[in-house]
Parts: sequence; C-alpha cells; structure tokens
Amino acid sequence: MERRNLLKMIMAATGVAMVGGKAFSYQLGSAIPLSATVFSSDDVILFNDIAEVIIPRTDTPGAKDANVGLMALVLANDCYTISERNALIEGLKTVDKQAQKSFDKPYLLLNTEQKTKIVSQLDKEAKKYNSKQELYYLSVSPYDRNRDVADPIPHFFTLIKQLTIFSFFTSKVGATEVLRFEAIPGKYNGELDYKKGDRAWAT
Repeated sequence: MERRNLLKMIMAATGVAMVGGKAFSYQLGSAIPLSATVFSSDDVILFNDIAEVIIPRTDTPGAKDANVGLMALVLANDCYTISERNALIEGLKTVDKQAQKSFDKPYLLLNTEQKTKIVSQLDKEAKKYNSKQELYYLSVSPYDRNRDVADPIPHFFTLIKQLTIFSFFTSKVGATEVLRFEAIPGKYNGELDYKKGDRAWAT
C-alpha cells in the first residue's frame, strides 16, 4: 500500500495524524530485538489480543496472524518520543484495569464479546478525548515530531489503533493475503477495470 494511502487510512480510522511518523522510513531488516526495548513478550501477547478485535480474522487473516504486536512495539520503542512511549505503556496497563473493573478478569481471560465491549468503549473514549486536545497532532507533520516535548498526546487507544493498522498493512500477511499484491508490477495502466469489492493494491 502506498504511504500516502496508508496515512489517509490511519487518519480516517483514528481522526489523528500518524504518531511516530519515522516508522515510514524504518528499515525493518535492521529492527532491534524485543529484548532491547522497554516492552516484554507479555506486552506483545496483550497487544496482539487487542489488535485482533480491531482487525479480526474473517475469510482473510487478522492481526494475530500478522503478529502485529511485535512489530508495533518495536516501532513504538524506536519511533515514538519518550512521552508517547510512556503513554502507550500506561495504556496497555489501563486496558487490563478496565477489564478488571468491568468483568473482574484480566483482558486476556475475557471472551470475544467482552473484549469487543472493552475495545469499543476505549475507542469512544479516545475520540472524545482527542476532540478536546489542541490541534497539534492534526497540524504538525509526523516527521517533525522527533523530540520529547510537552505537546498533547492522543489517547493511548489511538496509539494502539494506529500501530495496529500500520503494522498489519505493512506486514507480509496484510500486504499479500489481504491487499492485492504483485511482486513485480507490470506496465502502468491508468484505466484498470474495477469491480465492486476489489481489494486495494499493496504495490
């Protein structure tokens, strides 16, 4: 998927410009191992479980199939500012607290319906929270957010949702099994036939 289209998708889905925009120039081949980040394997498991509600497996793969949690947290470690990263860390803890408060169980022990309820609730909270913040994240290019400053940070669930979408649609699974993919594109065709329901192109 082209970078511009992915940015538009993330903006449309979250109402906020992509946080950690350096991810678009990130070389995954040289990514640091999870052990060198501030995140743990438990964080990856929890992130994957939340992400699976956002992009569930249907007749195509879901977020868990792409193991988006691993990529998302490595990207957050490397591409987020310290304050953005801390907001994500606290946010993952908050998901568990919300599950305990609502169902007296950790998030991972909830059934699908309960997980969906928690995620839907957090999504509503995020939209409400973000609408009250200054327009910093709507007006400043994600490439200019390379320093740790006191500018407002979007709701933590917005960070989770953005990382999920980005990691999924730039993964091999998302690009080749959900989007249409051609390893070596042929000549340019500006009048390619389109049928309703055709998947977007990854290339």
